[in-house]
Amino acid sequence: MALAMTAAQHVFAGGLLTNTNQNIAFNRNFSRDAAIGIDGVYSNPAGVAFLGQGAHISLNWQTVIQTRTIKNEYPLFANNADNSSTQRTFKGKAFAPVLPSIQFAYNWKNFSFQSNFAVGGGGGKCTFDDGLGSFEKIVSETALAASGLAQTIDAVAMPGQKMFSSDAYLGSTGKYSFNSYMRGRQYYYGLSLGAAYKINPSLSVFAGVRGVYALTNYYGYVRDITVGNMPLYQMLDPTKTNSADIELNCDQSGIGFTPILGVDYKLGRWNFAAKYEFKTRIRLKNKSVNQAPSIGNLPANLVAAFVKAGVSTETATAILSTSTVAGTMQALKTKFDTELSEAIGEYEDGKKVPGDIPALLTVGVGYNPIDPLRVNVGFHYYWDKQAEQYNHREEKLKRGTIEVNAGVEYDASKLVTVSAGWQNTSYGLTSEYMNDKSFVASSNSVGAGVCLHLTKKMNLNLAYFCTLYGHEKTSETALGGEYKADYTRTNHVFGAGLDIDF
Repeated sequence: MALAMTAAQHVFAGGLLTNTNQNIAFNRNFSRDAAIGIDGVYSNPAGVAFLGQGAHISLNWQTVIQTRTIKNEYPLFANNADNSSTQRTFKGKAFAPVLPSIQFAYNWKNFSFQSNFAVGGGGGKCTFDDGLGSFEKIVSETALAASGLAQTIDAVAMPGQKMFSSDAYLGSTGKYSFNSYMRGRQYYYGLSLGAAYKINPSLSVFAGVRGVYALTNYYGYVRDITVGNMPLYQMLDPTKTNSADIELNCDQSGIGFTPILGVDYKLGRWNFAAKYEFKTRIRLKNKSVNQAPSIGNLPANLVAAFVKAGVSTETATAILSTSTVAGTMQALKTKFDTELSEAIGEYEDGKKVPGDIPALLTVGVGYNPIDPLRVNVGFHYYWDKQAEQYNHREEKLKRGTIEVNAGVEYDASKLVTVSAGWQNTSYGLTSEYMNDKSFVASSNSVGAGVCLHLTKKMNLNLAYFCTLYGHEKTSETALGGEYKADYTRTNHVFGAGLDIDF
């Protein structure tokens, strides 16, 4: 039950899911690392110095629709009173109706002064209406352990008879039921300021900094747990029907800064560019109102149950004091308290936890074989293993994320430019890193769109892209046998943007 709540932290993430889609020009052609345009304020800031003199602004609106699907299989799921199948499918839905961004540049002589506002990480909320597989896995194991304790007590108290392990109480099979829910919301707002300088007609450089404000909320619960035919709260505190519930309600906020360097070099019809973003160190401060159960009152409640059944207080106390029963209860309490601390200790009120954004290197090459045609390729590398996460989870990765992309853009007429792009994202995942609390899957993204030249100084970008994720499968040996998981996702993004030159 306790470990179930660890699902809160990374429903969205700023590390492995850094948002690079900060302009609609990217959505219709992913390879923008060496492109010259106002969207370069994010993707190629040094290249913006080659735009015309004066002010340039880009206003962008995106709508993002995502799903996260996890298929689990575990033998103990057969003990669920409401669903005896050993297989489960958990689907999370994420929707960001408004994902805005603004890029601005003012070019004066050889200088380009630039600013960018965007949601650089996260960007919405994800809801799992039925919780997660890890929720049910822990509940099923807790039910099995509780029925085992019941049988141990009965064997000492009344050999050959049943009380706590009877169907009226906890039973002997580990049958259970419960309700759960999980919702995460995360936004990493970024505002960057910087300047590029055109050293000569072929070479420009850039330096800037981005301020990041992280704002998150996580809410979830595991409630109404029943083992056998007995509500679990009756074993912990019969006077409170929520005494066995776990509830998490945690707000987090933090600030970080990202130094950025860039260079762009033009050679005839070729253009070469690179950008490096340093690691963003962020410490998220918790403001929480959480509820966690305690099993410290379990012995007293068991004595009360014995007395209610006609057993004297002295006899009940003696039964629970035997080495077999006392040792079983102590082991259960120690394990429960340890797992509870590991699970929700991260969300203690006032605590600070790491949530770094990794350093990023982008390299791009653009080629203009004929005037209306532009071809681009790019490479990204994220230093994910150096971006600290809670309990150094980043150390479980094999390497950082690698991305390669390619795109083409063609001026079909004076009024319309068409484009398309592709990007492959390969994460350095391991089975130890993967879990339903925070997962990704390597993918291919494809996008296409148009740029409508409304006037000589105003362009309208329209685009759509989707991400085709693979499946990441894991298997582990658990208390009830082999626990299997199959992870995948979907992603659809629609966008419109208006570029204006002044």
